[in-house]
Amino acid sequence: MTRARFFPFDYLVIGYSLAMIVLLLAVGRPLDAYLDEIVFYVAMIIVVLLIARFVDVRREPLLTMLRLGYPVLLFTFFYRMTGGTMFLLFDRFFDAQLVAFERAIFGVSPTFFIEEHLLYTGLTELFMAGYFSYYFMIPGFVLWLLIRRHYDVLRRSVTAICLTFFVSYPLFFLYPVEGPRWHFAGAYTHDITGPVFRPLVEFVIANGAVRGGCVPSTHTAVAIVIMMFCFKYYRRAGWLLLPVNICLAIGTFWGRYHYISDVVIGIVIAVVSTIVVWRYYDRWDRTPMELIRSKKVPVTHAA
Repeated sequence: MTRARFFPFDYLVIGYSLAMIVLLLAVGRPLDAYLDEIVFYVAMIIVVLLIARFVDVRREPLLTMLRLGYPVLLFTFFYRMTGGTMFLLFDRFFDAQLVAFERAIFGVSPTFFIEEHLLYTGLTELFMAGYFSYYFMIPGFVLWLLIRRHYDVLRRSVTAICLTFFVSYPLFFLYPVEGPRWHFAGAYTHDITGPVFRPLVEFVIANGAVRGGCVPSTHTAVAIVIMMFCFKYYRRAGWLLLPVNICLAIGTFWGRYHYISDVVIGIVIAVVSTIVVWRYYDRWDRTPMELIRSKKVPVTHAA
């Protein structure tokens, strides 16, 4: 039996889970209200330890897929857990502050400007299509790298995605914001409609989103991380993703899910997280490349 081998994203999953356990034990009151979250984070640590100990990437491809891609399977669960800690530190949302800030910058609340001047079905469908693409972006990118056996790029990109998520999630309870669709409920005079992508997005939001967690926009943030990796290693794919990500970012506030500020903060977190991983990854991960049968990928290689 081989000894456990940890990658940087393993430490991020364990570190975030451990930090949340300590925080919940320290300030979560009443503590029994957070037992589900504590159990979940303990379970996540155990899962990572078991995977690192028993899943050998030197064996069949399915094990390699599990070992290097398992965080993708966990992101949804980590996101859902943020709903239970939304008011860990505060007992209200701070939308009014963000709305006042954006009005001071733009002179008007952007969500109402869109409603009054730009709310056309064609534009809505375009931006909702970009927004909906997010749900395929992470698994699609990871699967593509697995198929091509570009495992080194995969490890780096999964690390950057983990870092982006785990920096973003604490901001949900450090500065709780519920978003325009909740804060301005009843104030809109026009519904946002579309024949295909608007209903699809609404279905996903209604069945999977938590109320709050708007700052930052993790949709935008993770999409930017993937696009940056594409520009670095697969430039042609990066150019293909650029208009998709522009539509995705606009769709976040066009659809009333986020404020523009959420998008900007998400972009900043994504860029900083990705640059940090690019700069320091080799110091964190000393795993010999031959142990994971990776194909080398030249920087800015055209896909």
